Amino acid sequence: MSTHSFDSGLSLSENAITVLERRYLRKDPQGNVVEEPAEMFRRVAGNIASADAQHGATQEQVAERTEEFFRLMTGGAFMPNSPTLMNAGREFQQLSACFVLPIEDSMSSIFEAVKNTALIHKSGGGTGFSFSRLRPANDSVSSTRGVSSGPISFMKVFDAATEAIKQGGVRRGANMAVLRIDHPNVEDFIEAKTDHSVLTNFNLSVAITREFMDAVYAGEQFALINPRTGDEVKRLDAAKTFHRMVQLAWEGGDPGVIFIDRINDANPTPHIGEVESTNPCGEQPLLPFESCNLGSINLAKMIDTSGGQPAVDWARLSKVVHSSVRFLDNVIDMNEFPLEEIAQMTRANRKIGLGVMGFADLLILLGIPYNSERAVEMAEEVMGFVRDHARQASAQLAVERGPFPNWEGSALQAEGLPPLRNATTTTIAPTGTISMIGGCSSGIEPLFAVVYTRHVLDKDELLEVHPIFERLAREGGYYTPELMKEIAAKGSLHEVHGVPPEAVGLFPTAHDVTPEWHIRIQAAFQRFTDNAVSKTVNFANDASVEDVERVYRLAWELDCKGVTIYRDGSRDVQVLTTGKTEQSKRAPEPAEVGPRARPDVVHGITRAMNTGCGKLYVTINEDDQGPFELFATIGKVGGCASAQSEALARLTSLAFRCGIAPEDIVRQLKGISCHMPSWEPGGGRILSCADAVAKAIEHYLNPGGEQLAIDFNGKAFGHAGACPECGGTLVHDSGCNVCRDCGYSQCE
Repeated sequence: MSTHSFDSGLSLSENAITVLERRYLRKDPQGNVVEEPAEMFRRVAGNIASADAQHGATQEQVAERTEEFFRLMTGGAFMPNSPTLMNAGREFQQLSACFVLPIEDSMSSIFEAVKNTALIHKSGGGTGFSFSRLRPANDSVSSTRGVSSGPISFMKVFDAATEAIKQGGVRRGANMAVLRIDHPNVEDFIEAKTDHSVLTNFNLSVAITREFMDAVYAGEQFALINPRTGDEVKRLDAAKTFHRMVQLAWEGGDPGVIFIDRINDANPTPHIGEVESTNPCGEQPLLPFESCNLGSINLAKMIDTSGGQPAVDWARLSKVVHSSVRFLDNVIDMNEFPLEEIAQMTRANRKIGLGVMGFADLLILLGIPYNSERAVEMAEEVMGFVRDHARQASAQLAVERGPFPNWEGSALQAEGLPPLRNATTTTIAPTGTISMIGGCSSGIEPLFAVVYTRHVLDKDELLEVHPIFERLAREGGYYTPELMKEIAAKGSLHEVHGVPPEAVGLFPTAHDVTPEWHIRIQAAFQRFTDNAVSKTVNFANDASVEDVERVYRLAWELDCKGVTIYRDGSRDVQVLTTGKTEQSKRAPEPAEVGPRARPDVVHGITRAMNTGCGKLYVTINEDDQGPFELFATIGKVGGCASAQSEALARLTSLAFRCGIAPEDIVRQLKGISCHMPSWEPGGGRILSCADAVAKAIEHYLNPGGEQLAIDFNGKAFGHAGACPECGGTLVHDSGCNVCRDCGYSQCE
């Protein structure tokens, strides 16, 4: 029985400790933290290592394995997915983050899936579904002599169930809805989230077939097929349909696409079933009732400097891969699954997903720009090595413990591979939270920022500087607090005076990297990944729909299994730098004597604003000097939202009557976020009731539609709303919204 030695020194940043205390360490009934970080890692290591006893290990050997796993994590070389860190060795022993549930074309199957979804979300997991088997809307239902309501209506049932579980105090559950491109209701599916108030708990992905893509390139039509009868019901122009998907992704991110035939080409167990859906972030294709446990190796720790020049420490990486595969295989044995069907299917295929994080840091340490041919080569070299050694480790486990039960008849057996313990071994998953604990860059993404502002104790702000950049800046003599603040404000090293060109090239952020380089890096990792790759292709706000379409086509041409794009500003709060403030309605200078009196008659307008709490009706009345009072009505009288809206309206009215310029009120209120943002018709995002009031005032001041020229000094860079747990800033990272203050992630 082999064990490997790793550095055991536990070195955590303040940010990592904050994340652990808020989200991972055990707490007493009063919410007080009662576990140290080292105790958490010891708890997890001991629990996962105890699986060895099921395979004949002695007590002494289990103790050795515990020490190996402990050093693996505390040395920062590897981190399992969040549920394993949170729950291993505790009463609640659910260790997986992602599940796929089947939905057949019957009412009993649909509502059985709703029930199972609730159980999974209660356990902290996310769920993926394919709605492709459901008959289309208005199709016949023989049992009732009626007509079907179709997939979209049932998706809303799942969405409502998820919302109810969230309202019950349980952490949100994420969902993925997949519909085949040849389903008769695919046009409605593509358009489903143009109404931003519905399906708020779902990511949407269209399952694109090879036949469809051939039709796109050939300029031909494709057939829509009724899944109940197998009959063709309609034909659509493939290129126009493809363009519409791209346009909507450009507008707001949904729908994404997965290339379903390509995913099934890589299905290791086609004799067991067809892959129809993925987990909520798309990186883990799964059969119905499968789950997968994930973990990531920190590539920033795989550096050898003994030769004078930094190089990848291949020997260390091999040892870490072998230990990580054993760790993840043990997780399957120790997992208490939320459903017996999931337990059976997961143990029959024993899929694991070992990935990487810290890739951007690795490139920086090696002196390789992210957006370069050498970076693509390094991606292939590293991931090829990880997959080869992961399979070697899985083959060794198969010798010790036996191959996965569905090995016979598998595609892996047909390829001539030796028997493997695990049907899949590699996945590139989002690592927003665990990369914070590991102190490295997220997944295979570029840096999200070189310097950023972190909120501490919900009020103080600290500058977080990338440690390698800080070291180089100090060694180069250009480190100053003022320069760091300027970089944090601009979000990038570009156009920052005083930073040498070589540093600018070595530290590109996500928006400095062109979309083509994003896709090329994704494709490089995909070539050596059994499952799929979580990667966001970033676009500037002024990117065109055609720019996005080129990247979608490139993703197909480079053999990716899907693509997720994010256009800056399509969902985020933006720095507003254009437009002119209309001066005609500016209030006068503040009066010297209190608020002005209310005249007998005032005139005004009422505007309905969508918010996450419901429809907010904002009335602005004016007298002959400008805006005089504001009323805001939402929800039931006596409710919390109603009370807060009334208080906000009263203070705003007082400000108007005291002569405070309405533009100044907008500056104070606009951009305030809550955890339930919503959307205006036409695509504008409403972040909170306060933000809605600000935008109602803005509409009043600028009836022509121009935005106020308000500069937030870069503070809104990458902003995707407020964290529902700590109130910090959410940023978009690897297809997820992640809080850099407390570690909250919408992808766990």
